Amino acid sequence: MSDRSPLERCLAFVEVQLDPASRAKARPARRPRRPVVTMSRQTGLGAPALAQSVASALEARLPRKAGPWAVFDKELVDRLLEEEDLPARLKEFSAEDPLSGLAFAVEELLGLHRPAWRPIQERVETILRLGEMGNVVFVGRAANIILSHLPNALHVRLVGSEERRVELVQGARGLSRKAAEAWVRKEDEARRRFIRKYFQADVADPLRYDLLINTDRVSQAETMELIVSTVLSRTQQTD
Repeated sequence: MSDRSPLERCLAFVEVQLDPASRAKARPARRPRRPVVTMSRQTGLGAPALAQSVASALEARLPRKAGPWAVFDKELVDRLLEEEDLPARLKEFSAEDPLSGLAFAVEELLGLHRPAWRPIQERVETILRLGEMGNVVFVGRAANIILSHLPNALHVRLVGSEERRVELVQGARGLSRKAAEAWVRKEDEARRRFIRKYFQADVADPLRYDLLINTDRVSQAETMELIVSTVLSRTQQTD
């Protein structure tokens, strides 16, 4: 992957997927769905850096014709929604057939349309469409729930002891131990509350994930290789 900023890489990725020539070229032969990775994590486990490593490795190790990869987290999804005409163009995207049941899927996830939930609905719709494009790694934002219907999605959950996560946050943020403990517990609770409020689900439910990785016992390099090898194995099975 290039040295461009995460936003520049994401915008370039979306432009490639929305290019009419690329889409027309893909229509004649019904190609397998491109893989998707969702990454849920407890606070302090450095998922964004891991996600970039996973995307880079998959881009390098999948056939060149499989196309580029991109990483999306909350900030990048929100930035996409701020681009002038991109949200409207995303709504027109379909890899093969029009997205069936999109409105129904959103209503099922969020309940009846409520004005206060409009920002969440827009993010859900964007994640659904990016997931349909494939070749994406999502960090957080309930992507494993939103994309649970996709057979080509690998859902990963990263966990670790609070003690180790507090140490990691201390080092990354320059906080005292007491402040780091408070921050970790506050963030963990905020994520649990977000998933419970908007998706009526438990973020820690292990049955929502394909891989549950204990980062106290598995290094980041091993975690990356485990995710990448699983995606490659699944991709080979569907070719």
